[in-house]
Amino acid sequence: MERKGKDLLPLTGEKVEVDGIYVDEDGHEQHLHRGQHFPSDVVLGDSEWKMTEYAFDNHHDGRTDERLVPKEDDEDKKGKITHPRRRLQRGDR
Repeated sequence: MERKGKDLLPLTGEKVEVDGIYVDEDGHEQHLHRGQHFPSDVVLGDSEWKMTEYAFDNHHDGRTDERLVPKEDDEDKKGKITHPRRRLQRGDR
């Protein structure tokens, strides 16, 4: 059975399940957190909400977290395996 486009969107008053940015039928964007309720529109009243974007805490400025970027000039290469056949040297041999 084809289910594409047949899922029901959340309505006003339902609980938000995923943090993110949601858009209502009129095109107004709202940043909602999990556990909140979808607000009603002043003009439309009850409306459907569609999620357009997930909320990421570490990507809020559009930059990748510096801890996740590999470093070329890292001084501490002793604990890193740089070649697939290289093994860590242990003192208990």
